Amino acid sequence: MTSSFTISDSETFSITHARHLGAKVATDLKRIQRLYGNSHLSDARIAAFEAEIIALLKAGYLGEVTYGFKKDGMWIEPTLHYTARELAGAAANDDDPGRVRPGADISGASFGSFLTYSYAWHLLSSDEKQKFESSLPLQRGNGTKPVVSGYFVADRTYSSGGRALDRQIVRSF
Repeated sequence: MTSSFTISDSETFSITHARHLGAKVATDLKRIQRLYGNSHLSDARIAAFEAEIIALLKAGYLGEVTYGFKKDGMWIEPTLHYTARELAGAAANDDDPGRVRPGADISGASFGSFLTYSYAWHLLSSDEKQKFESSLPLQRGNGTKPVVSGYFVADRTYSSGGRALDRQIVRSF
């Protein structure tokens, strides 16, 4: 006698999943705000970043996004970098947000963000891209990805609905 077993796991990524991940990023940004002052990062700007990442995650258009301080054109500590990925049936941690170190020297630095899009984004027509971008709370321009003063350390993974955001944080030499 022969028996066979099939296991099927199908999960649809929903707006609820995107909000879960977006809330984790917003919590990280609130920690930076609390430690380094809201003159660099206001509540309104955090809300806009959160709404943007939720929309990009839901549509599957987020590649990578970095939020942090730049000095002399380079990311410095504390800077957070997130990479979106599909779990493809694998499991991933859903860590708690936080653990941003206090006391980094941000004198002369400005807060900024840099975003790259996923492969799915590049498959869209120009009209589709323009329509989607106009629905976002932030209007981004084109630029060159800044380099890092120091190095990135992978420290958190946030996951929900079959997708994950892997977080890296800049550390100084």
